Amino acid sequence: MASEASLRRDALAIFKTALKAADPTEAIRRNVQVAGSKLGLGPKQYDLERYRRIVVLGAGKASARMAEAIEKLLGRRITQGLINTKYGHTARVKRIELHECGHPVPDAAGVAGARRIADLAAGATRDDLVIVLISGGASALLPLPCEPIELEEKQETTRLLLACGATINEINAVRKHVSAIKGGQLARLAAPATVVALMLSDVIGDPLDVIGSGPTAPDASTFASAWRVIERYALRDRIPGVVRDRLEAGLLGEIDETPKPGDACFERVQNVIVGSNRLAVDAAALAARERGYRPVVLSTLIEGETRDVASMHAAILKEAIASGRPARPPVCFISGGETTVTIHGDGLGGRNQEFALACALALDGIPNVAVLSGGTDGTDGPTDAAGAIVDGQTPERARKLSLDPVQFLARNDSYHFFDALGDLIRTGPTGTNVMDIRLLLTR
Repeated sequence: MASEASLRRDALAIFKTALKAADPTEAIRRNVQVAGSKLGLGPKQYDLERYRRIVVLGAGKASARMAEAIEKLLGRRITQGLINTKYGHTARVKRIELHECGHPVPDAAGVAGARRIADLAAGATRDDLVIVLISGGASALLPLPCEPIELEEKQETTRLLLACGATINEINAVRKHVSAIKGGQLARLAAPATVVALMLSDVIGDPLDVIGSGPTAPDASTFASAWRVIERYALRDRIPGVVRDRLEAGLLGEIDETPKPGDACFERVQNVIVGSNRLAVDAAALAARERGYRPVVLSTLIEGETRDVASMHAAILKEAIASGRPARPPVCFISGGETTVTIHGDGLGGRNQEFALACALALDGIPNVAVLSGGTDGTDGPTDAAGAIVDGQTPERARKLSLDPVQFLARNDSYHFFDALGDLIRTGPTGTNVMDIRLLLTR
């Protein structure tokens, strides 16, 4: 077990390095410069003296930390601000109000905050600068259902989409078409003000219209694509009737679409990605090399059913042990992205814990291996853990405690399995959110 203990320590250290690289404060500092009255953002510069007001709006699990960084840069220049953030994911700010609300299922506090954010955007004029801070979780944290849809009906729709294994892109396509603020509609509300949106991406491929459901970006999805999601997962007769009615009306052209590329509302909008999963993965690779491993980045674009993804990752690790392909030990395989879990059981867990449990079973009895899977936001599913860490001896340790790992996996109850073993990773809220990091190590 000495070797496994060393591997576990290395995996945890590499994961912590990845979290540090995804820090929202550093992401803002890397991308935003203020010199005198000039705000620099990429190739563009903004003269802060010409704006009557500077308003900061936003949402997401990392948006509070982003707001803290913006406050340090702009200070008293900020007129007012409001951020919807997840309960507990706060920061030290003075001029920007932080409004805590529910995630992943939106709540009444989220609706109240989103309505105020929409009102602040709608009150902006051509002489104002609106800075929008968006990070992972913004989709659930900006819940402003189109009338006559009520919060409970949007909550039920979100629950159904999460439970059926829909991807984040699919979920957001539906969310945008039952919302009054997503899918470019925040930019529409703020026009003709100047809008600068800073985004910390938690979406595979970093598409602007999907990060946080793209409140300031042209929307590539349509009522038709949202409806295809409902049909694909056989939800037509399960979603609330008022949601179904709106989507069907949109299909018939009876409701205006979300703003598309070329819409006039985007003429004075700049969207910039300030951080992503790739940065965290690159940092993990460097940390692995410093600890004596050959780092192999498999992909930052991993998606799909969690158990299938776990099986493939475990197979790659076993191939490296058996043949030295695609790399000889000591090796650290790294991947990023976001998988999905189709819920069949009545247990508690998240995609990272489920990935770790499936890997543990696939690597049962193999010595000198360790696997870590963790969410960079510090939460995995509806639990207080970021993920879990396992090795080849994990199933045997569990069986000695009369815990059947196969049964726990079948029930989607990875949380209680790992809690009993002491193998949960609890970081608390990290203040960032750039999807998941998976590490597979062997010496």
